[in-house]
Amino acid sequence: MIDGVVAIVGRPNVGKSSLFNRIMGERLSIVHDEAGVTRDRLYGKATWLTKDLRFIDTGGIQIEGQAFADEIQMQVDIAIDEADVIVFVVSGMEGLTNDDQHIARLLRETNKPVIVAVNKVDDIQFQADIYEFYALGYDEPMAVSSLHGIGVGDLLDTIIRKLPEKGLTMYEDELKFSIIGRPNVGKSSLVNAMLNQERVIVSNIEGTTRDAVDTPFRFHDKDYVVIDTAGIRKRGKVYEDIEKYSVLRAMSAIERSDVVLFVLDGEQGIRAQDKHVVGFAHDAGKPIIIVYNKWDTVDKEETLMDDVRKQVAGEFLYLSYAPIAFVSALTKKRVHTLLPLIDQAYENSKRRIGTSVLNEVIQDAIRLTPPPSHHGKRLKILYTSQVATAPPTFVVFVNDPELLHFSYKRYLENALRRAFNFDGTPIRILVRKRGA
Repeated sequence: MIDGVVAIVGRPNVGKSSLFNRIMGERLSIVHDEAGVTRDRLYGKATWLTKDLRFIDTGGIQIEGQAFADEIQMQVDIAIDEADVIVFVVSGMEGLTNDDQHIARLLRETNKPVIVAVNKVDDIQFQADIYEFYALGYDEPMAVSSLHGIGVGDLLDTIIRKLPEKGLTMYEDELKFSIIGRPNVGKSSLVNAMLNQERVIVSNIEGTTRDAVDTPFRFHDKDYVVIDTAGIRKRGKVYEDIEKYSVLRAMSAIERSDVVLFVLDGEQGIRAQDKHVVGFAHDAGKPIIIVYNKWDTVDKEETLMDDVRKQVAGEFLYLSYAPIAFVSALTKKRVHTLLPLIDQAYENSKRRIGTSVLNEVIQDAIRLTPPPSHHGKRLKILYTSQVATAPPTFVVFVNDPELLHFSYKRYLENALRRAFNFDGTPIRILVRKRGA
């Protein structure tokens, strides 16, 4: 669970992406001396003082006369809207500018904690250069150097101190599932169709977080919460029209979910943005169900279910474990099939396998197809143990981890799936050397 969201904002070329990369510990963002080179927000997770933080690297606020100014302005608006704490980056080398003052006024309207980070203070002799930034009207500016890492730890300490208290969710025992996908694929219609089924009792309790529209309901004496990402903080149609912004909206919902419904548009087919959105759910280890919506509009003569399954499987190779449900939110056809799939995927993600049974399956798989040799050396799998659930995670102890080729690792994963029914959920296989 994420403890807070931090947006890194500021005018172009002050070092936002460099600071983001320093915090992440790797070069995730495009860094270049040309102003405005970072076009899209990038996201990353970091842990500091036991707190898990999600950072948003914005493309910079451009005032006028710059390429992509309107688009980047909207990126920053959304980042600011979603953040718990804002890091406002300015340049100690260039000093205070009119653009900095303009941005400061924009940020004051958010009523959120703002930390002024004076970047490019690479030497203690330039420490005095930060004082002119008191004019921005915030607390004491912090001197940092994203290039050398100076002051970044102190900055993270301050971020932790300024995190707002998170209210405890009232959803403890309910099965929580989110509905994600590109804008206009029918997410809200699907929510409505599910909630309007017979024997579904919808609670009047309002959602407890600002991240999404949460609707508790009961079906067959079981409690659920559906998280509708289509309802996350809509601020205007313009944001719905720009598909890539749906990613940020989906991330918080995914993290709070036990199961994720990934909606595809049967009319428009699969687009690149679909892969972007669902990739976060896969990386988070969440059980996933692919919902092929608007099945009522598809020409069944040309597009049969088996053909669509093959197409989806080809486009989403890493989601081979995810079942596909063909539904129509408009007519409610086959919508009743979703909750049983959700239940099954959730149970599979929580499944724990006994060590003795687990090792029998692995050894049978090895006898059936022994691992190939590599440079005269052969992999020896000594034993396997399950170390976690949600997702099911297994540690395979071997004589030499470098001898376990990814294809044989996938073979072992498939053997586990066949033996223990992990439909709907990813599984993780970690490789360790014996004694490591």
